[in-house]
Amino acid sequence: MNTEQPEPTELALLRDAFGPDATDTTAALGWAAVHAFEARHGVVLPEPYRTFVAEIADGSPDGPPAHGLVGLAELPSDWGDGRAARDLARPFPLTAAWLWEDDEETPEEEFDARLAQVSNDGSVVLGTDGCGMYWHLVVTGPHRGHVWLVTDVGAAPFGAGFDHTTAAPGFAGWVAHWHAGRPWFDAAPSSGPDGEPNAAPDAHRSPDPVA
Repeated sequence: MNTEQPEPTELALLRDAFGPDATDTTAALGWAAVHAFEARHGVVLPEPYRTFVAEIADGSPDGPPAHGLVGLAELPSDWGDGRAARDLARPFPLTAAWLWEDDEETPEEEFDARLAQVSNDGSVVLGTDGCGMYWHLVVTGPHRGHVWLVTDVGAAPFGAGFDHTTAAPGFAGWVAHWHAGRPWFDAAPSSGPDGEPNAAPDAHRSPDPVA
């Protein structure tokens, strides 16, 4: 996964997924707007997403995910008011899945702060599958370039190397998996230290409509 230079094969895939046959695709931003966004937030977007929003499209109501791919400077319609300010320049805090619903080890005084950082730090929000399930692209931190699913019970990286899916990692792999019509979680989970299958944050949930 190359986050510094766009791979021609990945750009070709993205152009195919959001090409002439795609409906209502939002026009690309152009490089001047992308550079302005990066300067404003103190980040450099990872490739191939960077070239995607500059040259191919700045979102699509057709997805991915289920309720549409939102624009670079936008948030899903169900994001809600009163949330903490988002800080794209502050590193995304996770490098491994965290199911906070079952977390009894993180000290209470750290829990809420860490939870807020997962939603608000170091990522752009790609969209929602409803039911509190948001897809993020990490733009700052060790997992820069990886797509994460953040739900109301936990957060996990998406890609074949992280369990539950056959998708390639990164934005292009995420789009390719959707464009092929595959379910997000199409692989059997591996087992954890206790011998039980590792759980994905939303493995058994169906999206609800977003207002």
